[in-house]
Order: sequence, then C-alpha cells, then structure tokens
Amino acid sequence: MIANFGLARAEIHTAWLLRDYPEQQRIEGFEKLGFEDRRKAALSIRTLNLARSRPNRQQRELLKNYKHTLDYVHLTLEQRRAFLHSIADSINSWKDAVLFAEAQDKPKAQATNAFDIAFEQVITRFNTFLGARGQSTGLVVQDNNQTVAMQLTASMRRYHREGTIWTKIDRIVETPLFVDSHLTSLVQVADLCAVAIRRFCEKEDRGLYDRIKERFDRSGERLVGIRHYTGRVKCNCEICREHGRS
Repeated sequence: MIANFGLARAEIHTAWLLRDYPEQQRIEGFEKLGFEDRRKAALSIRTLNLARSRPNRQQRELLKNYKHTLDYVHLTLEQRRAFLHSIADSINSWKDAVLFAEAQDKPKAQATNAFDIAFEQVITRFNTFLGARGQSTGLVVQDNNQTVAMQLTASMRRYHREGTIWTKIDRIVETPLFVDSHLTSLVQVADLCAVAIRRFCEKEDRGLYDRIKERFDRSGERLVGIRHYTGRVKCNCEICREHGRS
C-alpha cells in the first residue's frame, strides 16, 4: 500500500500530509505527470522560492515546512488524503486493536497542566483495560521526544508509587519505552489517530475519525476509551454526547 504511493521509505507525518502545497498549483498539468516529474517540478519551484528575500522568521518557517513535506511533494492533496484513509481503514480492520485517547479544549478547560492530565487519563484507562481483560502486564511505547521524555518518566514513576487520582497502577510495566518514530511504524499510526481526533474535535472533520472510532475501548455499550474535555463548557460533539456531557 505504501509503495503504491511512492512512500516506501517515508515516515508518515499525518498533519504534514494534510497540508496544502501551493507550489503544486503552479505546475501545469501536475496531476498528469508521473511521480518523479512531479517531484522535480515541485522542488524546482521550492528552490526558487527559498532564494527570494524575506524576514528570517518567515524563512525558517518555510524551510521547516519544506523539510517536513519533502517526502510527499509528488502526491496531490487528494492522493495524500486517500493514502491516510487507507491506513485508517486498516486500523479499523484490526479487530484486536483498542484505542485510548484524551482530547482537551485547553482554552475552555483552563487547565495549566493539561498535558499531565491527559497522560494520567490515558494511563488510567489502559491500566483499567488490562485488568478487565485479565492481562497481568502491559507496556507503554512513546515517540522519543526529549522535550517530554523526563516528564513522562517522572509521572509514570509517581503513578507506580502513588497511583493516579482514580486507581492504583499495577499492570503497566516500568516507565514508557521511548523509540524513534521513523523506525517504528505503529508510533506513526498512533500519530494518525491523534491527528484524526484533533481534527474531529476542533474542525468537525470526520474524514479520518469515522474510520477509526469503532476501535475506541468500550465497557459494554459505554464509550470509555476516549474523552473530550471542555471543562464546564458543554459540548455537543459525538464523544461528549456519548459521555452525557452535551
């Protein structure tokens, strides 16, 4: 599937794949060109664009944008969407896969420690799931982001000592295992799920979310694998309705 889109060696960054690439619109007959010709044409325009004078901050942002989208310039936006949809459909077909997530509307929630709360929520749900399934142990794998690695490690050690607000953490092994997302495809899959949730909660974009929502954990008919937290502000999204918060 990946090879069909010319992405066999690429890391899948969902948010960057879903961006608009304006240079493609400047290439006549872009959709009719082969992948290699598309790439050459797009990179040629990007090179010329980088040569133009602009403030340093804008230049850095442009370089960042081009770096993160380099592997995908040969695909139209519709093809990139189709590629991500195919991955999401594959996730939905994994009947033994279960998703856990915490979505927060930070301005409405007004929480200064939103990241800590989200991590605690996910860890609690995963630990509870393991107990309900009779599993003695589970492992948390996290993208190796040095910015948050020590924070997550310290939080996990505290949960092992003191538990979370809701439960004792006795089924999750050690601290998170940090891995290179470029080498670990399931971390890239988790990123797709996170972007799908964010776009659904922020923009009501159901393109990816509807393809994975059946994989969120349920206790009987009750949705327990995901929460959309908006503080005291009521929300009428599908997730909040299932939690009775609308």
